[in-house]
Amino acid sequence: MSVDGTPETPFALNPDDLARLEAIREALSDPSPRRIGRLDQWGLADTYETYAEVAAYKELSVAMADGTLLDAALTVPRGLAPGQTCPAVVLPAPLIGIGHRAYLGMFPRWALGGYAVLAYSQRGLAESGGEIQVAGPQDVADAAEVVNALVQIEGVDPERIGFFGSSYGAGTSLLAAANDRRIKAVAGTSAWGDLFASLYENGTRHLKAFEALVALFGEDRCSKEFRDVIEKIRANTVDEDVREFARVRSPRHYVSAYNDAATPILLTTAWHETIFSVPAVVDLFTELTGPKSLLVQVGDHGNGELPGLAGLLSKPTEMAYRWMDHHLGGHAGDGREPGFDVRSEYMHNLLSDLRHPDWESYVLPRTRFHLADAAPGERDGRLADGAPQPGWSRSVKATGKGTEAVVAPKLVQTGLAERMGLPHVYKTAEIDRGLAAIWTSAPLVQPTRVQGDLEVRVTLTPQQANAMIVAYLMDCDPATGKAAIITHAPYTLTDAEPGRATTVTFALQPAHYALAAGRRLQLIIDTHDPFFAPANTTTQVSTIDIGSPQGAESYIDIPLGTLD
Repeated sequence: MSVDGTPETPFALNPDDLARLEAIREALSDPSPRRIGRLDQWGLADTYETYAEVAAYKELSVAMADGTLLDAALTVPRGLAPGQTCPAVVLPAPLIGIGHRAYLGMFPRWALGGYAVLAYSQRGLAESGGEIQVAGPQDVADAAEVVNALVQIEGVDPERIGFFGSSYGAGTSLLAAANDRRIKAVAGTSAWGDLFASLYENGTRHLKAFEALVALFGEDRCSKEFRDVIEKIRANTVDEDVREFARVRSPRHYVSAYNDAATPILLTTAWHETIFSVPAVVDLFTELTGPKSLLVQVGDHGNGELPGLAGLLSKPTEMAYRWMDHHLGGHAGDGREPGFDVRSEYMHNLLSDLRHPDWESYVLPRTRFHLADAAPGERDGRLADGAPQPGWSRSVKATGKGTEAVVAPKLVQTGLAERMGLPHVYKTAEIDRGLAAIWTSAPLVQPTRVQGDLEVRVTLTPQQANAMIVAYLMDCDPATGKAAIITHAPYTLTDAEPGRATTVTFALQPAHYALAAGRRLQLIIDTHDPFFAPANTTTQVSTIDIGSPQGAESYIDIPLGTLD
């Protein structure tokens, strides 16, 4: 759903992308001069002519034990000597209408690197049969059967098999590796760590992302189990069935399996990820004890690897090639060794590239800003250094409608604009202070970076039993009152006693952000965001008081350092 409630398809490819992929598919299936020549308009003719010389391509169906046929494509190196074997990589499809064909742009690199490749669409997706299971136990069993089929192919080394996947394919890859030790390495881009944390954050539904994913799945193709979960999430019914559905589909649940097998795992995500929980990916990474690497980039879900899936350069796919080369013995990468560390870009600079040995050394020490009342003559509160600031209270109206402060005006596309250096501009000076409470810091005296985990503590007194707030940390230009988002998080009080004060402490999404000297940090708390809940014009207007009582003073902890 878009901010105004209209449907959107944030993962859709444009017509030129689809035409290019179809032309590639035809050239692979029939590598004649005429077919390959059509690729000249995209500058790809030489690439696929070389590919056709070194590898054979075919499309096929892989039969599962229950008779379900999975749509797939296979490429195998030509000219292997008798007894010679090659590594293989399996590519479960991302959640997109063309299924496994989204990976066609990667085939030349894998083939030229000496890999056999089997890409497939999970059951219920694209042209595969069966019902959508959402990376459930049936999909994990299917992945094992795909490996069974792969190792029967002459020349494929059963001891050198890896899985690469983007988004939905990343989840399937990780879950398959937890259950099949034949999988010797995994690279998951735009991955998830905990599905429940991606559906619910601090008691709050990620409704907009959920509905966008359901629309892509197509409810008519979903299993009954998933359809039941869809209705429960829409009704905001969180029961054990929903929790168990998410648990068995969460790679974090299988950390001991990864660690026992020392499975090498590469994970990538984005700072402004709106589909899957970034903290859960970080938690998964930190809990792994085997070979591991984490990349966090500017933008949103799928933005970073998109060029790489199309056959161009991207950090996630280049890292994946190196990862597989190191662990499986191919040569698809650039010859460089992979990193076993945390690699990050800061918003909004694509040229930034920082590396730290682990998450603990990556995060900066946190500076505490106390939420203080407004100075005389000012309308907004202050983010104050020094002593706690008790004794104030601010009221905001909960009307079922929000302010201009939102997580992102559009799923995925807003992050893509951020990768182009065009972050959304928030006119925070124009926000209705009756609907939001705002606290602003003094101007920063030098260029500053926010790098790591953040935390907020506030005391809430709602007039209704169920109350939601959303906290946004902004980078504000005091000269214009315009701002860009740094990070955010929601928090929902459920079945609270109306009129009773409750102190809540919750984490914001981690961030890596650079601010210029003279800018101000700005915390905004309001009561509605279409990312988490639909607009509701029938909701009775109520009030939420935000306060700072003695002994439980409100604050925000921000990991700050100077920008070198």
